[in-house]
Amino acid sequence: METPRPSAKSVQPSASSHMGLTPARLQDFHFDRARTSLKQAISRYAQQLRIRRPGTPVELQAALKTDIDRLTASLEKLDQRLIRIAVFGLVSRGKSAVVNALLGQKVLQTGPINGVTQYPRLVYWSAPNGMPVELIDTPGLDEVGGESRANMARQVANEADLILFVVAGDITRTEYRALTDLQQANKPIVLVFNKVDLYPRVDRQSIFQKLQSLFAQSGDSDQFRPRLSPQDIVLVSAEPAPMEVRVEYPDGRVESEWDVPEPQIDSLREKLLEILNREGKSLLALNALRQASETEGSIARKTVKLHHDAAEDLVWQFTKWKAIAIGANPIAVLDLMGGAVTDLLMIRSLARLYGLPMTSYEAGKLLKAILFSSGGLLLGEVGSGMLLGMGKSGAAVATAFDSVNGIITYGTTAVAQATLAGFGSYRVGKAAQVYLEQGCTWGPQGADTVIQEILHQVDRETVIYRLRQELLKDDSAAKL
Repeated sequence: METPRPSAKSVQPSASSHMGLTPARLQDFHFDRARTSLKQAISRYAQQLRIRRPGTPVELQAALKTDIDRLTASLEKLDQRLIRIAVFGLVSRGKSAVVNALLGQKVLQTGPINGVTQYPRLVYWSAPNGMPVELIDTPGLDEVGGESRANMARQVANEADLILFVVAGDITRTEYRALTDLQQANKPIVLVFNKVDLYPRVDRQSIFQKLQSLFAQSGDSDQFRPRLSPQDIVLVSAEPAPMEVRVEYPDGRVESEWDVPEPQIDSLREKLLEILNREGKSLLALNALRQASETEGSIARKTVKLHHDAAEDLVWQFTKWKAIAIGANPIAVLDLMGGAVTDLLMIRSLARLYGLPMTSYEAGKLLKAILFSSGGLLLGEVGSGMLLGMGKSGAAVATAFDSVNGIITYGTTAVAQATLAGFGSYRVGKAAQVYLEQGCTWGPQGADTVIQEILHQVDRETVIYRLRQELLKDDSAAKL
């Protein structure tokens, strides 16, 4: 039988008190909440690292130090307010030219030969709104070797806050697959239709409408469709082809010359500025918290694995104590209260064993979540236990009048109730381990709590909102 997993909905924070904030104030609120959450996590695990518990393996200490460094790096990126925008696309789509056009100067090499960009390159862009931005130019996704390409794309996409995907015409099957792969990072994507100067106006508009129609159909009915909105498609000409122009001189001479038009990049620049101004800090906060959540999960999984045997013994001890105590106790009300106290003590004892944080309040909230997320099964067990307890109390009273029958009834009921209580306690213990494996990131300042706040507070017009369904789906089953 499957162990019940706590539901994210059970502790979803209310955002109603913050929805009256202006977009700028709401971004600041998200930013400050993320900083507080990261600083709390770093402080907690740094203290755990300083206080080395007896029997803690050296490899766990080393892994913990590495994970703390990752959390610190996320906090530093947040403090710098540095947005990372990764530029992806197939070979010869003009990715480097798009970056150069945004910068206003030719920093990256471009050319007609395939594969000018051999590895990811970072360049700094001082956006017109003053927010620091790193643009990451990547090699063509169809040029790097299979596994190397996948690893490179995954790593860059995970580090990015926003993704630009550059095409140069109607989207190909390879580009569609690449977009589908990139969406696994759950980052906002802007589709850049480059080299529009090579198409007559009618053809250009036809391709643009096809792209809009394609992504307008990207609904929930097909989970493999790229999650793009038609409004996130922009047309640019980052490096227009030279044009032959007729030049007439004052002396009457007429000659032909080749002229290179200015890049047509305004639509992309305006789109990026719109995103940065409206939700730049919220994007930073969300991505820093997601990285923190993954890191804390990594810490917890290592810790849980190393203490697996001791945790199993602990759960069984509490299971036996609870079964014996409830079986021997003749008062039904005390059965329920004592059982709940035993389960709370077990949850906190597991947390102490793992060296992970767990307050009495969080333990109580977790116990409620486990009861309600189990599909009513554990609640049914509680109800059955209460009925058995009342029957046992009645048998105890009957013993005073009919010792033989009363004792038999009492003993049978007590065994049944003890078995049910022990089974319920074991299930609670296993569910608590699932929670602890997630790193206890659902406290009041936990990374996953703040992520949920951000996702439920962003405006419908933001790119974050368009990711909301996927991000909530990722967290809905196995976390508090």
